Amino acid sequence: MIGHLKLLAPSLDEMEIENMNPLLNKREKTHGVFRNVASISQGLKDVMRGAPNWDKLTDGQRESLEMDAAKTARILCGDPNFRDHWDDKAGYSELGGQGSPVNMPTVTLDIAEAMNQ
Repeated sequence: MIGHLKLLAPSLDEMEIENMNPLLNKREKTHGVFRNVASISQGLKDVMRGAPNWDKLTDGQRESLEMDAAKTARILCGDPNFRDHWDDKAGYSELGGQGSPVNMPTVTLDIAEAMNQ
């Protein structure tokens, strides 16, 4: 896992190829260098997949967490003030929560639990 978190600088040849595509150049400013984003994202996903509850999650919950890792990596490598990254993270968290059988807000659950004690 540690190897995944090591940032990788692109070689000169890769930089020349990237400079040929204006869209990639534009995205790199907001999203970060793809190889670095991929490295961090995969490292985060490795950690999540090794967690004790990973196998208890639905496919939707797993996908939500994996997409969150990708968006987190973009924030860490690209422009952290690019609002779309944060909006995407919130949206994927909402989608992941839809797979939960408990739909009551946390405060409601806390109150109900306290009253049962």
